[in-house]
Amino acid sequence: MDEFETVTLRDPSSPLTATYVPGAGMVATSLSDDGVELLGQRRGLHAYVSNHKTMGIPILYPWANRLSSNGYGVDGAVVTLTPGTGGVRNDPHGVPIHGILAAYRDWTVVATEESRLCAELDFAARPGLLASFPFPHLLSLEATLADRTLTVTTTVTATTGARVPLCFGFHPYLQLPGVPRAQWQIETPAMRYCPVNAWGIPTGQKEERPASAETLGEKFIDDGYDDVAPGSVFALSGGDRRIEVYFDCGYTAAQVFAPVDDDVVCFEPMAAPTDALRRGGYREVAPGESAVARFRIKVA
Repeated sequence: MDEFETVTLRDPSSPLTATYVPGAGMVATSLSDDGVELLGQRRGLHAYVSNHKTMGIPILYPWANRLSSNGYGVDGAVVTLTPGTGGVRNDPHGVPIHGILAAYRDWTVVATEESRLCAELDFAARPGLLASFPFPHLLSLEATLADRTLTVTTTVTATTGARVPLCFGFHPYLQLPGVPRAQWQIETPAMRYCPVNAWGIPTGQKEERPASAETLGEKFIDDGYDDVAPGSVFALSGGDRRIEVYFDCGYTAAQVFAPVDDDVVCFEPMAAPTDALRRGGYREVAPGESAVARFRIKVA
């Protein structure tokens, strides 16, 4: 694998650092608190680049989670997705998963400072990407680190007469080194549970869920939600450490994921529920306008 240049952000007020790899899809590979790694490394950067095995904090774009078929329609136009081309990859059931930007190389870094990184991707200049998501726009991703908080701001600007669907998300793998998984505490806000079928596709049923706090224990969790209110807070805590994920704006859906074969917990910010690109229920960016989505990870 080629060696990739990394950018490490430093919090001016604490030993917290965050490392990004612009040439591997603007993935965050590390969030370290004085040497203690808080992001799940899973199979590592090499597997992410070569096999799209997620780790750290990857962006899921232009859709998060799964679509129920290899195609979708927007404003009367039908788009056919071809696995293995245009960034499309399928899960074991044969349905497209996590968009088309996994480990994508051609991000352009537009600003780097001690505690700030900003990169852009112009879809209009990328025919390969437009084949899978034919909506010209400028995608901007900014990460800042301050006050023990990593803030990730995503801006989508529609650059032609086409409206741009907003169905993207992020997949932060959080961990608590030195604390047994069974002792981890997770907290989630009030939101609406969306049951799925055996392929992970929402059934269409809905169930209101109140805010909750529970010990992870031996549980396996892979649950999707919508009706996530702006400013909602998710938390993972254990020992003397607490990690909070704030859905500040632009993220109305979430996936909570805790596999039994890896000591990680994910609170995934999503701009729309799973399969929204096929079934609707997403926001759009009007021509010439921009939309901003922001989440934060605070290390208490």
